[in-house]
Amino acid sequence: MNKLVLGNVLHRPLRTLIGVFAVAVEVIMILSIVGIMIGQVSNARNQTGGIGADLIVRPPNASFVSGVGGAPVPAKIADVIAKLPHVAVAAPVITDFNIAGSVETLWGIDYNSFNALRPFVFLKGGPFQGPNDVIVDDIFARADHGHHVGDTILIKNHPFRICGIVEHGKGGRKFMPIHTLGTLMGNPDNASLFYIKSDDLSNQNLVRQEILATPGLGQYQVQTIQEWLSLMTPEHLPGFTPALNSVIGIAVIVGFIVVFQTMYTAVMERTREIGILKSLGASRFYITNVVLREAALVSIAGIILGIALTYVVKLGLAYKFPTIPFPLTMGWRVNAALIAFFGSILGALYPALKAARKDPIDALAYE
Repeated sequence: MNKLVLGNVLHRPLRTLIGVFAVAVEVIMILSIVGIMIGQVSNARNQTGGIGADLIVRPPNASFVSGVGGAPVPAKIADVIAKLPHVAVAAPVITDFNIAGSVETLWGIDYNSFNALRPFVFLKGGPFQGPNDVIVDDIFARADHGHHVGDTILIKNHPFRICGIVEHGKGGRKFMPIHTLGTLMGNPDNASLFYIKSDDLSNQNLVRQEILATPGLGQYQVQTIQEWLSLMTPEHLPGFTPALNSVIGIAVIVGFIVVFQTMYTAVMERTREIGILKSLGASRFYITNVVLREAALVSIAGIILGIALTYVVKLGLAYKFPTIPFPLTMGWRVNAALIAFFGSILGALYPALKAARKDPIDALAYE
């Protein structure tokens, strides 16, 4: 039977290649979208965890997603929080989601307080020397054929001088003075949120109580870093899961339709062959098995090609957009393979059953 299946696959190489590429495209779509979307979430988790803060303070009704919500509150609130008994550092920050050129979150910081949370590790250069200076991390510095201290880059269509390059993993990839970013956003004296470092980790709840007991701050959101990290999962992000499921659904439909058409055409072309097999005693199960095995072989070849081409896509994106994380986890490689495989089998099921029901006499008389 396996020789028959292989012969059928090789007999129409172009049709087989179309089926293989359809399954490959399905796998590429799933892995690419999942990799980029989940990569953004995991990168945000890692970057925030590396800031060195113990708590995050947000204004009422603010989104927990970094970069969403603008700069709605006075940055001077940090001075009030810093005077509380169990607060060691209070750092005002602006996070601004930016899609000009590439998708990124810009960070406006008060250097002294933000650096006090956990010091920057400078690889080259140093802190801000003026309002139009920017600190970048080493990943961004390697992008676009390299950036160096003293280079000028455009941010929000304004020129900024790179004053320092730091190790990645602390908040974001581009940091500028909070007043400068606030001015570009139309809120020069405001902040998006505040990062807090307590005098002792065991006093986190005390700090929360002190902040909420402060006049004017009673409605603010106060979370520990651990609580915030627990929210940064696909299940908690607005629209993340529906968007992911939509892409997977589209990919499955594409694979299903092409495999269905491929196998249906194959069955129609092999009507006489099916009649000969049935006249020789082949059962309905045997005929169905042949068609489904052929679909499975096409599917497996497509899955292998799809995973290989996804790595090519990953390399291309890493070259063009090195700051965008693109993880390919084993779990999602397996998921994509299973989705593509069972989608292909489902697409071949009707043609297989149609072939099994053919009357041998009619099939032999077919021209």
